[in-house]
Amino acid sequence: MVSTQTLERRIADSGRRLTEPRRQLIEAMRNLGDHFTADQAVQAAPGVGRATVFRTMRLLEEVGVLCQVVLDDGAVGYRLTDNARHHHHLICSQCGATDDFASAGIEDQLAELGRSSGFDIHGHRLEVYGVCAACNQELGCH
Repeated sequence: MVSTQTLERRIADSGRRLTEPRRQLIEAMRNLGDHFTADQAVQAAPGVGRATVFRTMRLLEEVGVLCQVVLDDGAVGYRLTDNARHHHHLICSQCGATDDFASAGIEDQLAELGRSSGFDIHGHRLEVYGVCAACNQELGCH
């Protein structure tokens, strides 16, 4: 899990202030665990206004410490990360664990796809589903 200090440093490095409501929300999100919804973040930080929660979550996405993920039910969820650069997710379908990975090869292929098709790619998100090493070991696979 991302340390509070890392999150606070990244906000400060972006030139934004770490207000008390932001600090409270960050701690609440850390306590929610690996995946959570925006509504869960609102409920976990009762002293922080709903609008402030959503603005802060948008800020955290902009500075690269909060990522959107698709939850099992198809809803949009979030996860704190210390990986500031563009990355993708490996998601375990057994336990829900999510790991970040980056791939220059994937980025190169997408850039080439954009060039060859004349499509102006503004962004993308890649989530790879499977079974993590810990669950494979528990299940006696591989």
